[in-house]
Amino acid sequence: MSRARLNLFIQPEHAKRLNELAIKKGVSKSSIIAAALASWLSPESGDQREIAMAKRLDRLSRQFERLERDQNILIETVALYIRYYLTVSTPVPEAHQDAARAHGKLRFTQFVEQLGRHLQRGRSLVREAYEDVRPGAADTGERP
Repeated sequence: MSRARLNLFIQPEHAKRLNELAIKKGVSKSSIIAAALASWLSPESGDQREIAMAKRLDRLSRQFERLERDQNILIETVALYIRYYLTVSTPVPEAHQDAARAHGKLRFTQFVEQLGRHLQRGRSLVREAYEDVRPGAADTGERP
């Protein structure tokens, strides 16, 4: 079988890696390049690459949609909580402002510590609440 001779220019780092691979595998650089070119030009491998790429993109799209949904739930939850808090909380008189700030700082520190403990456990409070509302969701592996 006759072969065509080509003179190629490639990046120095690619040439170094090609040389290392040829030495490691005990084959010629030409055979590595010929195999890579055959794989690239093969219609079957091109189709397989496109199918694999489409699957990855579909998976990433689904993950992005879940993240977007979760973010919207989080935003709505915070907005609802803020509206509720502002509706039911009474203003603190000027004379009690310093005590209220000190008490608020203490409660916030406790909140952050509790949050840290909860995150270390690796459980989701939202998932726990969802499982409480929807019995059996934990058994089926459903996502909220």
